[in-house]
Amino acid sequence: MANTYSQIYIQAIFAVEHRAGLIQSAWKEELFKYIGGIFRNKKQKLIAIGGIEDHIHFLFGLRPSMAISDLIRDVKSDSTEFVNKKRFVRGRFSWQEGFGAFSYSRSDLDAVAKYVLDQEKHHKKRSFKDEYVTMLDRFEVEYEDRYLFNWIE
Repeated sequence: MANTYSQIYIQAIFAVEHRAGLIQSAWKEELFKYIGGIFRNKKQKLIAIGGIEDHIHFLFGLRPSMAISDLIRDVKSDSTEFVNKKRFVRGRFSWQEGFGAFSYSRSDLDAVAKYVLDQEKHHKKRSFKDEYVTMLDRFEVEYEDRYLFNWIE
């Protein structure tokens, strides 16, 4: 788009269906690289990606030519197909419905990228549910518990 300028930074989060711990360290980096390729193909800028067995976070710069929901839909769909074609898991892999997306200023990028990359260390002390609900509350996002991810208690 000519004469269109933007600076939009988003951290998105989504979980494996049924919050199953299917993302294994043996192939996690390959998945993350593949997701990076999806961002490049969509002409979006992936800044950081991290996660643990049951969910992932990624920080990216969003160009206004694409809606967040369309990008996340494509990332989820394409990465699901990738994991299933590679047969990384027994049975069928898929992501849970829905996602969280939170915007940040440029001055926050280093701290948010570090947070995204440190997911393994971070989740030794804090549950995904606590993390996610805290983010919703901090960003003053209205939500209903029944529509949040399926939690493993």
